[in-house]
Amino acid sequence: MLIDSHIHVFPDALAPKVIPKLAAVSGYDNQTDGTLSSTLEKMREWGVDKGVFLSIATKPSQQKSINDFCASIASDTVIPFGSVHPDAPDWESEMERIVALGLKGIKLHPDYQDFDMDEPRVLPIFQKARDLGLCVVVHAGFDPLSPKHIHCRPQACRQVLDACPGIKLILAHMGGMRLWDDVEKWLVGAPVWLDTACCAGEIDPIQLERMIKSHGAEKILFASDCPWSDPRREKVMIEALDLPQREKDAIFSQNILRLLDL
Repeated sequence: MLIDSHIHVFPDALAPKVIPKLAAVSGYDNQTDGTLSSTLEKMREWGVDKGVFLSIATKPSQQKSINDFCASIASDTVIPFGSVHPDAPDWESEMERIVALGLKGIKLHPDYQDFDMDEPRVLPIFQKARDLGLCVVVHAGFDPLSPKHIHCRPQACRQVLDACPGIKLILAHMGGMRLWDDVEKWLVGAPVWLDTACCAGEIDPIQLERMIKSHGAEKILFASDCPWSDPRREKVMIEALDLPQREKDAIFSQNILRLLDL
């Protein structure tokens, strides 16, 4: 089984507007048109059996509509996460509603939501997620939206982990896009999950293999960041590593199933 732990889709009416803008900012070619139907079709073509679908509330006013959309697309194939915005006055009650909707977690993006990972004002969100049993996925490291300011650095993530023991935190892009040495210093070996989204072609395979062996393959999640990467690239990257097949299988599907109690 192959489960992509990091996929983005948008409502059909929004996708044609959002995808070109994000493509222009990121510099990545989109592999789908951003709609649910296109993504599911591509998943079948790529051999991806299930996906964790992530949405981001880039404005406080978007919380409810985004979470309603996420709940509406849940299926045997689609495992949607919701989102809250740190500036929303009702983020706490919305997180409770996310649980009531049956969603397994939330996605936060420090660049698009304009916060730094170590800001005291966001720590209560992580604590609330822990108390509710929700996973939290956070974009970590470099992002082309704000290339001169890294909003989520490995050291700051370690501070959150220390202040919020027991949280089920997933740091995208192997803990910090293009900050691999800092990831090894601050996060490898810590109680945190790292996903492989958009890492193919970005990280030295030797360093990736070392990080996985030191961190523990059981805390690595296969992910692509679709539509911005073809998951087959990340699959080839992992298959080429000198890891036992049982560890690769865990990365490809078992770890996320266990993390989400599925």
